[in-house]
Amino acid sequence: MALKWGIVTTGFIAHDFVNAVSTLPADDHEVVAVAARDKSKAEEFAATHGIPRAYGGYEAIAKDPEVEAVYVAALNPAHYEISMMMLEHGKHVLCEKPLCMNEREARKLITFAESKKLFLMEAIWSRFFPSYQYLKRQIDSGTLGEIQEVNVTFGFHIPSERVQLKKLGGGTVLDLGVYTIQVSQWAFREPPKEIKATGELNADGVDIGVKAELIYSRGVARIQTSASTKLKNEAVIVGTKGQITLNDTFWCPISLTDIDGSVKTWPLPPGRHPHFNFPNSCGLRYEAEEVRKCIRGGLLQSDVVSHNESLVIAKIQDEIRRQIGVKYDADDQ
Repeated sequence: MALKWGIVTTGFIAHDFVNAVSTLPADDHEVVAVAARDKSKAEEFAATHGIPRAYGGYEAIAKDPEVEAVYVAALNPAHYEISMMMLEHGKHVLCEKPLCMNEREARKLITFAESKKLFLMEAIWSRFFPSYQYLKRQIDSGTLGEIQEVNVTFGFHIPSERVQLKKLGGGTVLDLGVYTIQVSQWAFREPPKEIKATGELNADGVDIGVKAELIYSRGVARIQTSASTKLKNEAVIVGTKGQITLNDTFWCPISLTDIDGSVKTWPLPPGRHPHFNFPNSCGLRYEAEEVRKCIRGGLLQSDVVSHNESLVIAKIQDEIRRQIGVKYDADDQ
């Protein structure tokens, strides 16, 4: 039976998500409603994607009896409030990263979802790509040996207010850093024992560049983010027996360089609409399918992006922000 999706907000990533879902079997996924603060934008989005219902405001989608799961693609500071509203009305939630503005909010949201017996997952789509699953198998099998290092960079020139303004939840730690942190966690499988971070802040007090070391019991992850400079944007996972590189777009890689130097590739299908806003966004289909599989299996969380893993990532983000001096209104509440 198709999972009935509702979409909250109509930005670039929401377009890409719905376009990606269109590549999955209609018997498994159906987008039935979309909501935006501006109803005309919701109507335009619905017309583009063939969605039956468009709402002005988010409460209407929370109250739509047909919607089972809601994809929350709002700006970072709204994640907690919107996700809470959806859970209160009995909806399962897939919320874009970062799950919330800090660990405290994330813990409250997760606790509430569990009390309501509803599925909740942070949309760390990277981990559902075949390349990430292959990397995990290589680590699990011991092919790489003991993991010693992760070296990962993520940077572009990003003038967008969404990244540059504090009131919009800006900063590279939440926008880009979450990807560098999650791939480090994917390799080391434990919270870091120590974190050392330095950063550059803009005039609004959010980070536009960060360098950090996550020190684990048996190795170190070196991460770097930038909203001003294009970096290599790859992740190199180094073990005692060799290394694997998630190539170029490490956060959504359709290829990797294996331990023997060979390149393995997993192509993506075309979407219903030829245009995607972000690289390899058709890969959002993988996390959508995970949500359906978990909900139909009666699970409240995915073991690929578990509740505990989201809390560990949020705690790391909080500590990096503390060290470099980035504080949001949500931190005071």
